[in-house]
Amino acid sequence: MSEDPELGDFLDYMEKLKNYERSGVPIGAGTDSDDGFDLGRMRRLLQRLGNPHTQFKAVHIAGTKGKGSTATFLSNILREEGYLVGCYTSPHLLTIRERISFGRNGDPVPAEVLKNVFHQVKGILDQSIELENGALTHFEVFTALAFFLFSQAKVDIAIIEAGLGGARDATNVICNTELSAAVITSIGEEHLAALGGSLESIAMAKSGIIKHGCPVVIGGPFEPHIEHIIRDRASLMKSPVISSCDPGIRSVLKFSGRVNGNSYQICDIFIKVQKDLQLSIDLPNLKLLMLGNHQLRNAVTATCTALCLHGQEWAISDESIRAGLERTQLLGRSQFLTQDEASAIGLSGTSILIDGAHTEASAKGLADVIRMMHPEGAVALVVAMASDKDHLAFAKQLLSGPRPEVVLLTEVTIAGGKSRIASASTLKDVWIRAALDLGIDFMDSGLIDHGKTLEDHKSESRGSSDHSPAMLVVCHIGSVGDSIKAASQLLQSRIDDKPSVVVATGSLHVVSSVLAAVHH
Repeated sequence: MSEDPELGDFLDYMEKLKNYERSGVPIGAGTDSDDGFDLGRMRRLLQRLGNPHTQFKAVHIAGTKGKGSTATFLSNILREEGYLVGCYTSPHLLTIRERISFGRNGDPVPAEVLKNVFHQVKGILDQSIELENGALTHFEVFTALAFFLFSQAKVDIAIIEAGLGGARDATNVICNTELSAAVITSIGEEHLAALGGSLESIAMAKSGIIKHGCPVVIGGPFEPHIEHIIRDRASLMKSPVISSCDPGIRSVLKFSGRVNGNSYQICDIFIKVQKDLQLSIDLPNLKLLMLGNHQLRNAVTATCTALCLHGQEWAISDESIRAGLERTQLLGRSQFLTQDEASAIGLSGTSILIDGAHTEASAKGLADVIRMMHPEGAVALVVAMASDKDHLAFAKQLLSGPRPEVVLLTEVTIAGGKSRIASASTLKDVWIRAALDLGIDFMDSGLIDHGKTLEDHKSESRGSSDHSPAMLVVCHIGSVGDSIKAASQLLQSRIDDKPSVVVATGSLHVVSSVLAAVHH
């Protein structure tokens, strides 16, 4: 799919830069050591651009999971209060413009604006690439452009998500004079090798965003020794710490529902903290469009951060906090397609949930959402993954949730080409192993291809009538849209009229393929 034809020159230029999102990150690249990325390179580039990152206040967010959601919650709270907010996140789903948003409503940067800024600074970029012997990366250049755009737009504050780790991330050039708060959402094992090989080294890398005297908000829950690493760093930097898991914070997910195809959950958040900083707010019956306990946790973290800013003379009302949280929606995070969207891919009347989960923790979050939104429903899973993920742990988490009737394994093109795609047959072997380990009755139904029509699979899938048929595990090669259709047909053939949901997951590329088909 070609994104933004008018960005042709810019995208061609960026394409030539070293892109670790495509090629995978080198071992140790995110660690504060000789193997780590060189921040000097980023600082020199910004200096040539006039140090745009010193022109606005910032909140810096690191963490294994929850960074993007927390950044969006917080940006929307500040926008509700009337601030001009820049938000920088990664990766993107449909267009690179999603990574930079500013303006009153938080839309992606217009193509025209991005193109103009690129041509404005292209000479400096060319010179920098030459002076750095071609070593500048895609992420470094794009981050510098975001900072340049924010300074030109004269944003009041920028919410900046770290790309990888913290200490040596290209975003970690913000000084304590500009930093209003640092946020660490969670610590998990993603990008393990790049961040030093252990949870401890990951915690060290992420706590590298803590700056002298600037408050730190931590999400969690963290294992005690991991939280200790972060708190040690904070005390070394004389930075007050606010924890979303503080005993003075109560949050509860009460119930969920759907109206006109739009899903929501009703929650309470009550905060009364009297420690380093005093925070207090009551948000009963908060209606979140972001689903799951993990999103409630992200909302709490964003609320703590907003209260923390409020304590530093930022005017932020309780009403703006509520309104900002309640308006937040993000593509591909436990997103149910609307009926119109389902019809666009030829599946009207089918309930379809898309989620970019690709780790054990996010699979657990997704299983919770399926259980909450479809307690009685039959489930079909459509899964495609990159080759470098923990496929078995991912499968076990989803199989520990509501047991699917159908698991359909497929393949989707992933940045970095063929080498980074897990083959459907590899995934099928993993899911079969997971089913065996968990004692789940299954039937390996091979590959759906032209030789063996879907009808054959349907008749097989009914199983014998005296007990519920075993879970069907099958490979399918085709577009994600076709895979969802095949899964839906197999599911319908097994369940008669029971309510059902098809869940497409395993990678952000699965989500972007579905969204591209829907918005085509």
